[in-house]
Amino acid sequence: MDRRRTFAALALALAAGAAAAPAPVLRELRWITPTLPRAEVVGVLTTAPGECLTPPADAATRAQVAVGRAMFSAPLLLGGQAARAGLSCAACHRGGRGNPHFVFPGVSGAPGTADVTSSLFSSRRGDGVANPRPIPDLAGDPPRVSRAPGDPALRQFIRGLIVEEFDGLEPPPRILDGLVAYVRALGPACNGSVARDLASDAESVDAAAAAAGSAVAEGDIASAHLLLAAARSALGRIDERFAGNADSRRRLARRDAGLRQLQALAASDARAAQAGVARWRGDFQGDLKSLRAGEPASLYAPAVLGRHLTPTAVR
Repeated sequence: MDRRRTFAALALALAAGAAAAPAPVLRELRWITPTLPRAEVVGVLTTAPGECLTPPADAATRAQVAVGRAMFSAPLLLGGQAARAGLSCAACHRGGRGNPHFVFPGVSGAPGTADVTSSLFSSRRGDGVANPRPIPDLAGDPPRVSRAPGDPALRQFIRGLIVEEFDGLEPPPRILDGLVAYVRALGPACNGSVARDLASDAESVDAAAAAAGSAVAEGDIASAHLLLAAARSALGRIDERFAGNADSRRRLARRDAGLRQLQALAASDARAAQAGVARWRGDFQGDLKSLRAGEPASLYAPAVLGRHLTPTAVR
């Protein structure tokens, strides 16, 4: 199977669907419980639980963790209704933790729950019974399967979640191994909450692009395509925060077009794509200087975001 073309076709289909449906001011509002008071919604959207991540000592495993971390937040990894809604692993597991405010129609009961055997998400595991369960904290709750190095159970479990529970496409080995490494690196050592700001989102963009460059260099074009898609998704999270800032959105649109071109180039000229990723990362850092100037007036700022959260904007 040509995974690159298959995932590319999925991305185009999702983009077409997204264009046809009205979107909230921030995508994440689609699955935040609508009964949450506005002040708390602002808090959820401008802070995040500290990521309980312990970087591995060896460079090879750190590189795997970087791949998994990027894909954990990428909606393209999942399939079916989850992908069309823009859900990623991180939608339910914020920073690898749980999400007490998560609500998805037809899947959730009380906030913070999900029915993992819902036919809405899965044609393979759907059982026709509404049985939502609390979303587990991947860092703090007892693991459901062994995370011991060398034990294949976690890899098999995560692969089943993607392909069977969410009707996703078969992930390339690099992507699956990265997700396994990321989950294994999560642990109870956490740092409270952190700000959701331009710097954190920009780091996610750059890390995904860097991981894509490494995949291209090793001839893994299928993984590179997905990692570039993850970078584009992270870039989109920045773009939606700059609603109303035409200059910033033009800059971000150019950077997104560059990533899209790199996705196409990777299939035909890996060496040029590798060099192109390096140039793109440099250009992105240059654009960040201008973006930072507009951050105080963007939806990263709690006061600005609060003014935008009208009932129409929320739902």
